[in-house]
Amino acid sequence: MGYHAFALQDSDDAFLDPEFPDAFDFGTFLSTHPGRLDITSAGHTHTASLTVEVWDGPAPVRDSACWDEQAEADFESVSGQVAVWSMSLGRLDELIRLADSGGVWRVRVSSAGRADARALAESEESVKGVERYLVQFRPAGS
Repeated sequence: MGYHAFALQDSDDAFLDPEFPDAFDFGTFLSTHPGRLDITSAGHTHTASLTVEVWDGPAPVRDSACWDEQAEADFESVSGQVAVWSMSLGRLDELIRLADSGGVWRVRVSSAGRADARALAESEESVKGVERYLVQFRPAGS
């Protein structure tokens, strides 16, 4: 994670406009662009924990008291695969498989550990796993 930002972007970026990090909204926890979900982190440069779940029906709602931030959005993918992008590392190698082909999904993004990540960002310590994310995809309309 770098510069308070990362994104989940369709693996087939040929149709995307804009591509990450263009038009990133640092003032919003979760913002969207066609084929892209932008997520603002509480920490500047650190290693966050990211868990992604792909459901074929409604995703279970975790206790909202466990999360500092939660937001939902629609996400359309032409490829059925999603890449994670970091401001400092670029596109990560591992892909998230949503389906064999494109479609529209509903996504819920939850985050915890934000206050600690913000506080530790001021230190020179190596910060790993303090800020945690759970991203749940499900088919739209389910």
